[in-house]
Amino acid sequence: MTLHIPFDNSYAALPPAFYARQTPTPVQAPRLIAFNADLARLLGIEPGDTGELAQVFAGNRLPAGAEPLSQLYSGHQFGQYNPQLGDGRAVLLGETVGTDGIRRDIQLKGSGRTPYSRMGDGRAWLGPVLREYVISEAMHALGIPTTRALAAVETGEPVIRERPLPGAVLTRVARSHLRVGTFQIFAARGQTDTLEQLTAYAIARHYPDADGPMGLLTAVRDAQSRLIAQWMGAGFIHGVMNTDNCTISGETIDYGPCAFLDSYHPGRVYSSIDHMGRYAYGRQPEIAVWNIAQLATALIRQMPDTETAVEQATAIVHAMPGLIHDAWLSIFRAKIGLASAEDGDETLITDLLNRMAENQADFTNTFRALADGTPRDQFTDPAAFDGWAGDWQARLAREPDPQDLMRRTNPVFIPRNHRIEQMIDAAIAGDYTPFERLNTVLARPFTPQPEADDLTRPPLPDEVVPATFCGT
Repeated sequence: MTLHIPFDNSYAALPPAFYARQTPTPVQAPRLIAFNADLARLLGIEPGDTGELAQVFAGNRLPAGAEPLSQLYSGHQFGQYNPQLGDGRAVLLGETVGTDGIRRDIQLKGSGRTPYSRMGDGRAWLGPVLREYVISEAMHALGIPTTRALAAVETGEPVIRERPLPGAVLTRVARSHLRVGTFQIFAARGQTDTLEQLTAYAIARHYPDADGPMGLLTAVRDAQSRLIAQWMGAGFIHGVMNTDNCTISGETIDYGPCAFLDSYHPGRVYSSIDHMGRYAYGRQPEIAVWNIAQLATALIRQMPDTETAVEQATAIVHAMPGLIHDAWLSIFRAKIGLASAEDGDETLITDLLNRMAENQADFTNTFRALADGTPRDQFTDPAAFDGWAGDWQARLAREPDPQDLMRRTNPVFIPRNHRIEQMIDAAIAGDYTPFERLNTVLARPFTPQPEADDLTRPPLPDEVVPATFCGT
């Protein structure tokens, strides 16, 4: 069977100001590592044989209908504005409208230099490709909006970082790759007509009911508010919440220095480049608000009545902390088995989190154990849990089926940092068994799988991953 991708491209029809036409750079010896058949069916893709898949998803052969390009954008990186970024190692092949009626991008990541590569080589090495494949698919299984992984391919070529490493290409799927930074670059350049075109395109593609720039701002704010609350509920730390990694669609994008909490602490940072803790776990809500404020600043540039636009945008952004808080409270109520809302619930949740932080309790295992385990065993001082449990049990007595709710809300399995690193080390040595096992187990994160109980174990002292790194 010949590979068929039913392309239906819209971004490529926009003016050249939005992108650079760019074909992927071929590689020497592509070999298919993984192909996501379930996602392919959703996209309406009819797969070819393994060799053809490797050629296409390495960038060696363009499928019919592809219109490859690299997108232009800018962004605030750790609070500092960079006036031009863009896809420095990614090529958008095109879009499909899936069997569910949703339009999605298909992008090659690590496919060679582009006009936006600056000093980079445009390539990716195997570790970050496998990390993003596993974690993005795990996030999807957790029900968190995310880009997804369609394929991973070895290139047969080394990539030079601190040392030579095996090269790879990831095929990433997203509802779009529009970012806050996509708007920022045209606003900063004073290209009002282009900014208006982009706004109209984003509304038509993502939020057709939105009324103009402020309607778009409201819709993105709401989507990002829900997303951040879901990150917090899963113990996920993005690690690099720059505005070029804040999507208009409300999907999680860029799995570079990301990580999931082991022992809980709100100040936890894993990113090797986040020296000041800007993107620590507990700061993610406020940074999301900051990012949406930057979107507001960009969108205002096209409004004829600036004073009114500023007032409207300010009100929209100022409402965001409350939206995140409400979504967070709803998620954490469910995590402790509460389907209804009562005064005092937030105090109960916060008290538990404080005790967890003081007693190095594992985030995922503690919440799961509330339903079907012994949560006190997660605490260095089990009496700390006992001191909380009485009020909790009294509150649970007013709930119809708290155990079922907690089992549906709290996963058994997450992509733990040390398991990801072990998987990458094995793959570098040519063993993809851990990669395949993680994908299989993490596809059912809420289901007990006794044969995989070892994947629930927190890291031993010599397995702790103190820092995660960007994939560049």
